[in-house]
Amino acid sequence: MSSKSDLIEIKCIVVQALRNTNFIVEDLETKCQFTAYASGKVRKNRIRICVNDIVSVEVSASDPNNGRIKYRMKQG
Repeated sequence: MSSKSDLIEIKCIVVQALRNTNFIVEDLETKCQFTAYASGKVRKNRIRICVNDIVSVEVSASDPNNGRIKYRMKQG
């Protein structure tokens, strides 16, 4: 379990939508791709995330291959 100080916030673009609110996202700066899932508040408020949307993703420093989508910034 990681603490909040361990989390890194990154701006990403959604490349592909997978099942169960999982997505493949790409970092806008480094062009690295990894998987991310929608956080509880995004699911609760039924915010739709589509391909080419710009999102804010929290990534743990200990596991940089998985992230959590915190906000949808802009529609693409």
